[in-house]
Amino acid sequence: MSEEGGERARFAAGCFWGIEVAFRRVPGVVEARVGYTGGHVDHPTYEQVCRGDTGHAEAVEVVFDPARVGYGELLRVFWAIHDPTQVDRQGPDVGPQYRSALFPLDAEQERLARESLAAEEASGRHAGPIATNIEPAGPFWEAEEYHQRYLERRGLGG
Repeated sequence: MSEEGGERARFAAGCFWGIEVAFRRVPGVVEARVGYTGGHVDHPTYEQVCRGDTGHAEAVEVVFDPARVGYGELLRVFWAIHDPTQVDRQGPDVGPQYRSALFPLDAEQERLARESLAAEEASGRHAGPIATNIEPAGPFWEAEEYHQRYLERRGLGG
């Protein structure tokens, strides 16, 4: 989906702090914001999402310059920065809010996401089956300001 300054993409791969840092490091990424998507509650708070009953995933919305980086490259980053075989968790973070999911914003992103998922499943790189879901891209609710650039502000992700 195009917008001034680039195109948008959404990814969920565990705790959004580290995912944000990883995408910010990609040349061609203009902006990355952490938030919540894939749930059924409007304007969820961090506390609500952490309880695991809103259906939201902690996610990152990336704005990227398609002349410098494509959605396919962002998908490669997505697969590399987390364990897509874990169901509703990443490492010590457990719950549906930490699920691995792609939220395509248009038909082309959905096509590329499905092709990428199939390629990842066929790659033999993982000890178990891929648990990543491709989900409808409903609203993206930006997380509270104190979550934005959280690790960077603590000197851990610049």
